[in-house]
This record gives sequence, C-alpha cells and structure tokens, in this order.
Amino acid sequence: MSGRVSDDARAAVRFTFAGQEITGRAGDTVAMALWAAGEQVLRQSSRNGAPRAVLCNMGICYECLVSVDGESLRACTTPVRDGMVIERGGRPEAQA
Repeated sequence: MSGRVSDDARAAVRFTFAGQEITGRAGDTVAMALWAAGEQVLRQSSRNGAPRAVLCNMGICYECLVSVDGESLRACTTPVRDGMVIERGGRPEAQA
C-alpha cells in the first residue's frame, strides 16, 4: 500500500470560479481546491499581463489574489466554502 488516500471522505464543497462550477473538499483552501481542479492561473499581472498563480502558499505574497464574493483575498489562506463566487484577480491595494 502506498499510504496515499484514494477516497477523500471529506464533504464536497461546490463553488464557482470564473463562471465554472467546481467541486472541492471541505478544509481545503481556495488555492488548493482550484489546483486540484486543474486551475492554476489565478490572475494576470497588472504590469505586463503575465499569468500569476500560487507562489508562497502561506499568505506572504499577493500572487494568488482572487475576488471572493466581491472581496480581494489571498487564495492560499482562504478556506473554500459552499456557494463561493470566485473570480480571477483581486486588487492588491485592497490588502494594504
């Protein structure tokens, strides 16, 4: 046995990202739920439009900013919950 859990017993959490319905798992952050769903680009650079994704995964940088129900939040520190509406990007100045 590999030690890997093949069936995740955690509750399913449904949310939308960029207009697409996604199912994650209770206890995951937005970043990890999106990563598991194959979504890695979370925003575009405001400077040159380059794709941005999770970088530090511990809330220090702003690379994973997304808009959650209209509020700019770091995807790596925000727990996913049922009914969230998440859009790409966020406003870094909203975190100051």
